[in-house]
Amino acid sequence: MSGEFLDFLKHKYAYVAVGEFKPGQFCEAQKLYEKAVSTYKQGFQGAFLLQKPGTDEGIAVIMWEKLEDMEANQSEVCQKILEEMTPLFVKPPKTDFYEVCSEIDGFSET
Repeated sequence: MSGEFLDFLKHKYAYVAVGEFKPGQFCEAQKLYEKAVSTYKQGFQGAFLLQKPGTDEGIAVIMWEKLEDMEANQSEVCQKILEEMTPLFVKPPKTDFYEVCSEIDGFSET
C-alpha cells in the first residue's frame, strides 16, 4: 500500500474537557486556555473552545496526532497555566480521550 493511503488511515485523537466556570470567569479561562494551547508543538493538530451561549459552560477540544504527543507536550509552563485555571471552575471538568473516526471538511467556494 502506498504511504499516502496509510496516512489516510491514521486517526487523530481528541482530548475533550466539559466544564462550567464560576459566574463571569469564562473570559479569564479562555485567555488561560489559549496561553496553555500556545505552548503545544509536536503532534498538536489544533484546538477549539466552545461556549454555550449565555452561560459559563464550555467544551475544550484539543486535537493530537497521537496520544503520546499530548503527554510529551505537558511542560512545567503548561501545568502552571492549568493550575491558574483550576479555581475558575465550579467543579473539576469531565475529561476524556476520543479517537477521531470521521473528519469532514466544510464546503468552500474556490
